[in-house]
Amino acid sequence: MIRLVKQVLYLILSLNVLCMSSNVIAHPHIFIVQRLNIMFDDQGLAGFGVEWHFDEMFSSMIAADYDQNQNSSLEPAEVAMLKEKAFSYIAEYDYFIFVKIDGQPFKVQFIKNFNAVLKNGKLSYHFFVPCHVKADKLFKQLVIAAYDPSYYTAIFFAQKRPAFVENGDQFVIESSIKEDKSTSIYFDMLNPWALFLKFRLKL
Repeated sequence: MIRLVKQVLYLILSLNVLCMSSNVIAHPHIFIVQRLNIMFDDQGLAGFGVEWHFDEMFSSMIAADYDQNQNSSLEPAEVAMLKEKAFSYIAEYDYFIFVKIDGQPFKVQFIKNFNAVLKNGKLSYHFFVPCHVKADKLFKQLVIAAYDPSYYTAIFFAQKRPAFVENGDQFVIESSIKEDKSTSIYFDMLNPWALFLKFRLKL
């Protein structure tokens, strides 16, 4: 019975499904603290790494089902099973990652280098989102937000180093983290927080 309850929770996270009546207000049940690693190459933006650090309750549930040898860490085979059963389903929902490039939506169709780490009882996911944007003399503008539209899962930026840049020395880069007022979720009640990034070639 307990295992069935856990599987239902995983399915809700993965499929972004929340059943509620019209007079019931949902609240987050899973909490994620996020960091973004913005990566540049010689051409411009190459993509960004995502770190998701989960709350203790969800971490313990994942550990109970996927740390099969109960050694408080995740081996490659356990990570592969976790990815298949508790992560890959959200591909149908752009992995909860929503990007706009110069105001136009960019669909996250796949991710690379997925890993899951269990350390001191805390679970984290790490993966890379390819997003190639060639730099020019004029600024390119991106908005990167992570959210569950149902608000069953709440995703927050970390207070310390919420986003950082690699290999950006040859570009002018400006960024800020704030609410994206152009996007509303959860019955138009919330505006997700997003990284606003713009960059251009150094002249």
